Amino acid sequence: MVRAKLVAWVVQHGYLGLGSVLALGVVGVPVPDEVLLTFAGYRVSIGKLQLVPTLIAAFLGSACGITVSYAAGRVLGGWLLGVGERHGFLPAQRVTAVRRWFERFGRWSLTLGYFVPGLRHVIAIIAAGVGVPFPTFALFAYLGALAWVSSFVGLGYLLGEEWHSVVATLHHHLVVFGAAVTAILAVLLLSRVWRARHATRG
Repeated sequence: MVRAKLVAWVVQHGYLGLGSVLALGVVGVPVPDEVLLTFAGYRVSIGKLQLVPTLIAAFLGSACGITVSYAAGRVLGGWLLGVGERHGFLPAQRVTAVRRWFERFGRWSLTLGYFVPGLRHVIAIIAAGVGVPFPTFALFAYLGALAWVSSFVGLGYLLGEEWHSVVATLHHHLVVFGAAVTAILAVLLLSRVWRARHATRG
């Protein structure tokens, strides 16, 4: 029902509708982002939308969404992660370790995280919370946004009339995969926090 209403919203409002829904989806509102992008690609294939404006609208929407998440991380991330706080969620040394991981490898998680539902909603908050500079965030996050929207709009364009049957299964598998990846990362993070706290107490 929700999916049908969102598809109808995109049909009615076109580029603006697509961009606005994707912005909400990337922030964390439960929206079937990949479904809408693929549907937009299908609309391009039948001439109801133009390719370049569709890509621009989708990119701007997703980029706005992840920028809002980064801003939220700047405001709340330090408090949530406990930066510099004795009883914070992460000890100060662990925050430093996360920051170093971002400097070496984690920046690409801002790019690849777009393709993992659930991860893309939180990775910008974590990056901001551990102090990843905005230019670094923007480079990798916006590159991910461009790759993500291009991939699924292109998929919808190529699938044509078959977009719905294929993307429904694809979205299901992506959600399951995203939940699994998020759960694994959460377990790893919590185990490291637990070990760090017990090592400090010992």
